[in-house]
Amino acid sequence: MANGPPRIFDRHAVALHQARARAIAGEMFFVRQAAEGLAQRLDAVRRTFSNALELDGSEVSAGLLVQRAEHWTRQALADESVHGGPQQFDLVASVLSLHAVNDLPGVLFQIRRVLKPDGLFVAALFAGETLRELRESLAAGELETLGGISPRVAPFADVRQLGGLLQRAGFALPVADVERTVVRYREFQTLVADLRAMGESNALHERSRKPLPRKTLEAALSHYASHHADPDGRLRATFEIAYLTGWSPHESQQQPLKPGSAVTRLANALNTTEQSAGEAAPKR
Repeated sequence: MANGPPRIFDRHAVALHQARARAIAGEMFFVRQAAEGLAQRLDAVRRTFSNALELDGSEVSAGLLVQRAEHWTRQALADESVHGGPQQFDLVASVLSLHAVNDLPGVLFQIRRVLKPDGLFVAALFAGETLRELRESLAAGELETLGGISPRVAPFADVRQLGGLLQRAGFALPVADVERTVVRYREFQTLVADLRAMGESNALHERSRKPLPRKTLEAALSHYASHHADPDGRLRATFEIAYLTGWSPHESQQQPLKPGSAVTRLANALNTTEQSAGEAAPKR
């Protein structure tokens, strides 16, 4: 049996959901929010990008990012391969797609491979507590009516884990931050419609292929309403978007000092008296 990353997502199902989202052409407000967040981060970089790559882009993200580089190549991640020659691009961007790949460390390594030295990688992806209310309520409904649970909401990486993956992939000056948004829905069906419009329906490899039983759905909705609703009855849904930035290493970038190379004592900088580790601390 061949070794490899765990198969968490059914990439064929992911592609089908993305195609359905394009056909629905609904309001993709989180895609817009994520693309605007990346555009703002690119605006803060005082340089011009000439040859850029967008992974699994949409018309919404393309329209918001187009002015940030002179030429764009857009590529699907269906096989989780980043196509391009070594050091071909000086900018790689991804808007709400990397949370649904099986081998994120491998994809990050591939992205760094196609980046020129001092090239920039920026991405936005769902992370952390995204859809925690839905995950909890579906699990409660299945436990109550079926005696067990099946995978229905994808796991999302913590922002600290994502920052660590950037470092493992060899990116310089890695930064990972997160923005949380809580959306209030009048009806559960509206939340489901929004997820379909974004192509975020269940694409887990181990998902149940059977429709959710009516009694299970009713139990899940009851749990949602009793645990995650505001006094006016609106249902809360948490979304966290992690923003990642990392540079392909280059000698011109700021480098950390070598251990022992400091020329100023910390005590002098803090305007305090240096104390030997062997001296007893004063009693309080």
